[in-house]
Amino acid sequence: MSGTIHIVDDEETIRDALAFLFASRGLQAETWPSGEDFLAAQPLADCACIILDVRMTGLTGPEVFARLRADGCTAPVIFLTGHADVPIAVESLKSGAFDFVEKPFNDNQLVDRALEAIADHEARSLEAAARRDLDDRLATLSSREAEVMKLMLDGQLNKQIADTLGIAMRTVEVHRGRILKKLGVRNAVELAALAARTASG
Repeated sequence: MSGTIHIVDDEETIRDALAFLFASRGLQAETWPSGEDFLAAQPLADCACIILDVRMTGLTGPEVFARLRADGCTAPVIFLTGHADVPIAVESLKSGAFDFVEKPFNDNQLVDRALEAIADHEARSLEAAARRDLDDRLATLSSREAEVMKLMLDGQLNKQIADTLGIAMRTVEVHRGRILKKLGVRNAVELAALAARTASG
């Protein structure tokens, strides 16, 4: 895991206990006594996960969360909440928080949940990067190559594509070769698999 787990809570005992707990599992953690301090420091470049208390003096957890998302921070957030705050936490889940953990919580389960949040975020980031890369490659296709690719994905053979588009089969073969090269696949089967992964993402 790369990055730091940031613990934002106005109770010093909770901050220190959680920092010790994460350290005991070999994880780097940093603590913040308020949402204002955390936001002012802008430690988002190395942010792997944020543990955020719902009720704090000054900015509340949901208010901090809203500002993070407005600033483009996509790091996973786990809320620490008392029983009375569960409706607030549920609303935060709908807004994109990863989870909320009700106090008193099991220490190791909280660490495990943070690790799950980080793994999920990293997987989603890789998928998003792969989709952006594919979009960039698709943008390099000419309009004719895009037409040929669609017919390839429909399962048409070169002769059928030539007949459909009214072009020579040799021209189809040239387009086909360029499509495979631009998209970084070896054949129509790999092209179909790539298209399916993109559609499912």
